[in-house]
Amino acid sequence: MTTIASFSATLLLIVGAATIAAADPIGSSYSSTADKDCRKISSTKIDGADIASERVCRGPAGFKVVKSEDDLRETISVGRTAKSANDQPAAGQGFGPFNSTTPTIEWRLHAGKPFAMIQRWHIADNDDTGKDGRPLSKQMLVVTRLPPGGACHVAYIDVKANPDANEIARKAADDLARNFDCKKDKVKVAGLNGRSIELALPR
Repeated sequence: MTTIASFSATLLLIVGAATIAAADPIGSSYSSTADKDCRKISSTKIDGADIASERVCRGPAGFKVVKSEDDLRETISVGRTAKSANDQPAAGQGFGPFNSTTPTIEWRLHAGKPFAMIQRWHIADNDDTGKDGRPLSKQMLVVTRLPPGGACHVAYIDVKANPDANEIARKAADDLARNFDCKKDKVKVAGLNGRSIELALPR
């Protein structure tokens, strides 16, 4: 009887632990950085047109996303306030070629708390132009870790070179973001290399 009771107690503990783990998975939520969903907080105009602007967009759990545009280039940062977002390393992590972002952000959460975000970037390739002579863009996913501990780029994933780029980005976020040190660690290239990575990290 004692053996049966001990076995039952152990089984209950295992089932209970599995239930807790199942109720607390890593998952995703989504938000927008489209202009219509954000608030413009500054702009620089020439002849009535914006040449630079800064917008604040809402994220989950009280996070604020700051999207800055200047000379056809963007930076994306995140913090509890617009000011704290602008003080993060991510606010200075731009790319040399003209670039823009897809307005959907995927947030990775554990127990409902965001720890990383994933966004698609479009980077202009001046060596690959269309019929109109304009550079074609190459797509790359950027994984960014979240505060506390700093907001900064963690990993880059070339979309064309990796058919499963979204899954690679989620795995990079889940495996790397929480322990990534913005001051010491270098951005990782996850998956296969590609042209967007070459543009983002010129040698």
